[in-house]
Amino acid sequence: MIQVDIDSFRQTVWDYYGQHGRDLPWRIINDNKQLFAYHVLLSEFMLQQTQVNRVIPKYQAWLERFPTITDVATADLAEVLTYWNGLGYNRRARYVQNACQAVITDYAGQVPDDIVVLQKLQGIGHNTAAAIITYAYNRSEVFIETNIRTVFIYHFFPDQDKVSDNELVPLLEQTLDKEDPRQWYWALMDYGSYLKKEHGNASVRSKHHTKQSSFVGSKRQIRGQVIKYLIAGEKTSEELAELCCDDRLPGILEDLVGEQLILKTGVGYRLPTA
Repeated sequence: MIQVDIDSFRQTVWDYYGQHGRDLPWRIINDNKQLFAYHVLLSEFMLQQTQVNRVIPKYQAWLERFPTITDVATADLAEVLTYWNGLGYNRRARYVQNACQAVITDYAGQVPDDIVVLQKLQGIGHNTAAAIITYAYNRSEVFIETNIRTVFIYHFFPDQDKVSDNELVPLLEQTLDKEDPRQWYWALMDYGSYLKKEHGNASVRSKHHTKQSSFVGSKRQIRGQVIKYLIAGEKTSEELAELCCDDRLPGILEDLVGEQLILKTGVGYRLPTA
């Protein structure tokens, strides 16, 4: 690690954000704290392993159909999957609905503001929980994701490989703006996105970096195809086999049934309804 002037570093991040900060829909702060927390929760699920430009139209369409947590919690999973279609990793749609249902039944309709409690919700780990609390409630929590890794590795570890998150955490704590952590993390995210485009993805030098496997021909692609075909209506095994043309289909169908993303019927398969 090289020594970097912390004040200068923070000024660099703030200066970039002041001139080039992104106007993203989930950053529109709503006076209704409960509603804004829902928007943050939704965006954090959608942004997992999915690029911002793909998320924006899906996020906007989702909120037109499901403007409140209750709307998500009470909807058919089939419809939830329909509005998720195109984002990939469809189990995240179920996680969103499960989280919304838990918020209604267990937390009086309010997205929890406690990291430990949030992590009890399916699909939420420490970093996602800390991000939700930071953005929804403007509370200073430390979390790391790929853009943040890019910023800190680029500035503090320019010649080092296999950089551990444990090396980054003290720097995050030292630089964190505790008066406005929400804006600070937005600034880090936008600056990190810029660095990736202009100087390459420094986060590949992280000890925790894993290269995502190719989507084309993957089981993820077939899973997505199955959901897409079932959105149009129930299908027999033979119809799905003809549409997907993949020897892995029986195992994929079994997995999807086990995850309760699809249902097996006497005729074939369909998406769940209430």
